[in-house]
Amino acid sequence: MAPIISIRNLSKTYSNGFSALKNVSLDIEEGEILALLGPNGAGKTTLISIVCGMTNPTGGQVLVSGHDVVKDFRKTRGEIGLVPQELTTDMFESVINTVSFSRGLNGRKPNPELIDDILKDLTLFDKRQNALRELSGGMKRRVLIAKALSHEPRILFLDEPTAGVDVALRKDMWQLVSRLREKGVTIILTTHYIEEAQEIADRVGVINKGELLLVEEKNALMRKLGSKQLAIELTTPLQAIPPELAGLNLSLSADGRQIIHDYELGGNGGAIGPLLQRLEAAGIGFGDLSTRQTSLEDIFVSLIGEAK
Repeated sequence: MAPIISIRNLSKTYSNGFSALKNVSLDIEEGEILALLGPNGAGKTTLISIVCGMTNPTGGQVLVSGHDVVKDFRKTRGEIGLVPQELTTDMFESVINTVSFSRGLNGRKPNPELIDDILKDLTLFDKRQNALRELSGGMKRRVLIAKALSHEPRILFLDEPTAGVDVALRKDMWQLVSRLREKGVTIILTTHYIEEAQEIADRVGVINKGELLLVEEKNALMRKLGSKQLAIELTTPLQAIPPELAGLNLSLSADGRQIIHDYELGGNGGAIGPLLQRLEAAGIGFGDLSTRQTSLEDIFVSLIGEAK
């Protein structure tokens, strides 16, 4: 099956010479959740803007459901819902009117029942007659989500959807994302909350300085680039790792009270028993053991650091 979004050699250079995107290629499969991670200014929003038809590329091509986003703008735009970072709404319009208008703007016939269901899902139904200027910041963010869903898009872009919002909205957002995934909606999100990407995404892409550093299935990425660390508490501090334990990838804490063993996930470093036997044979007494696993945030920071 062809990908629902196909991006080939996409570039964007602005009039001042700044290159926001540099030959980005990416396929996004229907029904998946892709998390796009990167620091501010990495090119995430530019990429989204081009796919959504709001900015024209300098080079390359984007296909949405087989249609070119530049040549077939109307067809592709109707497939996409976008929740932008910024609050861009008419502050004097009512909630229900602005959401209904967004549906019509995307060429869909009125469907009051659907609009009511969306507002209920986002805890906005009781506020449907309120003007947007009367709502809190979190409620305004919910309205943006409702507008993006009003025309039943097959693809949903969430550009930093939970930035600056309360915990309740973040929880509601991810519950909604789970329900949309069950309906087959393809979701692409950018977020600074890397733990959210680790929790909900199928694949993770890392972009920096306009270049796509990698796109990989989340669990495979964790296995490939992740690691575990075993800390062994010693009963008697050491001055150095004994020579007979050389080659076991061991290090000593600054105070000499811990031996640290680093090993890759999925590697043979998980053979803890033989390691402990070697310690005993070397006359090293130990007590508690503790482990720490590399997080997606650790991997992200490492990749961005290597790209500098």
